[in-house]
Amino acid sequence: MGRILAIDYGGKRTGIAVTDPLQLIATPLEMVRSHELIAFLKQYLQKETVDAFVVGMPKKLDNTDTNGTLLVNRFLVQLKKEFAEMPVHLIDERFTSKMAMDTMIAGGMKKKDRRIKGNVDKISAVIILQSYMESNRL
Repeated sequence: MGRILAIDYGGKRTGIAVTDPLQLIATPLEMVRSHELIAFLKQYLQKETVDAFVVGMPKKLDNTDTNGTLLVNRFLVQLKKEFAEMPVHLIDERFTSKMAMDTMIAGGMKKKDRRIKGNVDKISAVIILQSYMESNRL
């Protein structure tokens, strides 16, 4: 059994989270510059077995597209082209940044560490991955 890798794609930065090989626990992996993401994924997949990608899809409260939706859709075309054999699952990512910030505060993370945007991106990716895992439990 391989890992599941979650992607919180943004215009500048992308948060990445993965499961353990048994797909029980989601943990933050990395923050990568978005223009370097495909190269990072290729390198990661050479070292680790990944069963699927989970990508956060930004939507407004009324389920319409946001400014980020177009960016994510463009990325999805590239992702599916580069990794045609890999299943890609989309998860609603509404409120993940707010939830990530609340999680960091609740966990006692210092204010200066919370200001590092890459930390929010990684935690958001974990929340996206956990949401996917919870929705697919038997």
